[in-house]
Amino acid sequence: MSNLPALAYLVASICFIMALRGLSSPETARGGNVFGIVGMVIAVLTTLASPGVLSYSLIFTGVLIGGSIGTVVALRIQMTALPQLVAAFHSLVGLAAVFVAAAAFYEPAAYGIGVFGKIPVGSLIEMSIGTAIGAITFTGSIVAFAKLQGIMSGAPVVFPGQHILNAALGVLLILLIALICGDQGAGLFWAIAIVAFTIGVLIIIPIGGADMPVVISMLNSYSGWAACGIGFTLSNTALIITGALVGSSGAILSYIMCKGMNRSFFSVILGGFGGESAGPDADALKDRTVRSGSAEDAAFIMKNAGSVIIVPGYGMAVAQAQHALREMADLLKKEGIQVRYAIHPVAGRMPGHMNVLLAEANVSYDDVLELDEINRDFAGTDVAFVIGANDVTNPAAKNDPQSPIYGMPILDVEKASTVLFIKRSLGSGYAGIENELFFRDNTMMLFADAKAMCENIVKALE
Repeated sequence: MSNLPALAYLVASICFIMALRGLSSPETARGGNVFGIVGMVIAVLTTLASPGVLSYSLIFTGVLIGGSIGTVVALRIQMTALPQLVAAFHSLVGLAAVFVAAAAFYEPAAYGIGVFGKIPVGSLIEMSIGTAIGAITFTGSIVAFAKLQGIMSGAPVVFPGQHILNAALGVLLILLIALICGDQGAGLFWAIAIVAFTIGVLIIIPIGGADMPVVISMLNSYSGWAACGIGFTLSNTALIITGALVGSSGAILSYIMCKGMNRSFFSVILGGFGGESAGPDADALKDRTVRSGSAEDAAFIMKNAGSVIIVPGYGMAVAQAQHALREMADLLKKEGIQVRYAIHPVAGRMPGHMNVLLAEANVSYDDVLELDEINRDFAGTDVAFVIGANDVTNPAAKNDPQSPIYGMPILDVEKASTVLFIKRSLGSGYAGIENELFFRDNTMMLFADAKAMCENIVKALE
């Protein structure tokens, strides 16, 4: 019987691995979610059956409160707010790690790691690292949430000596962890937490809007390692494995995204990347020529095309235009026109944002292609239909060394014979820079709400 909990945790861990495998593709994502739910149910029930549980009433009260809040948030949240919701959830995981570490530090006997003031060095190191990662995750996620929600500016916050300060705080954090292994004072524990809280803020504030998707992915990794640290403190095998899975998968995803954006992986970890220039000067824009059109113009151009590539972006998410867009694509297909969707790795504000929206609108997975799969096809495409994707289509990433997005691979929409670009205005995207694609001779701007424009194009096609 003593082996049953370990066996149950093993089964739960296998379910979590299958969940990650399923979530790697939109076609298997639903099954992956089912595996994740089953694994979590097994892990929770196994933990509740532990003889070490002292108060079921307190546990169920917490589950009821947290579950109620989570249900309300899940039902009311809009897809456009999903990135900041994820950041907020990451912050809670980090804070939980700090609280568990604090509880273990003050009541080590309850966790089987000695008594207050005489905790084994190994446990202290685990506890301190868990506290540091959790605290960094908490404040870093709060800053990311504030930037995404618009509570604070998405522009980078930089000051002289910033990297030197970050390095000094990192050295101080390591020193405090070493000191607490000898003098197990409460002051040292909270000093570790405070320094880590500060580092969390400082490594995220210099990161600007264009790089925020990578930040979300990296914070996801941090939250996993924080959970892993909690697992060591609680001696919970399932939590250790789950945290390691989330931490490593988040780090791998961040590495892939860094390659896709031509960013340094280590710079992401250390908060030493990002930064945008100011938005476009309104007076300068007045002297540029822009060709604009109507829904009827767009419908006529696409109806006479042989191939159309749709490039969705955050503007589509804001307008909730995915259903009208799919209806437009279906009408074009009936005319014998080849229609595909091109997804940039960081389109939207978190990995997979556009894929989720298109899946919600029942767009065929076979029609949705990643940047590497479709980029070479733009040169032979009649129409590139851009719906709210600004920074990931900006040619400045290729031809302006001074641009903050220089070197980032983009979708080569400017190579299409005609570019139809839906946008409310000529304003800059989230990166805060002007998109020269607006002023190209082969670009027609469609100034309107994305959903309304797609609906009007559908009417014109019909």
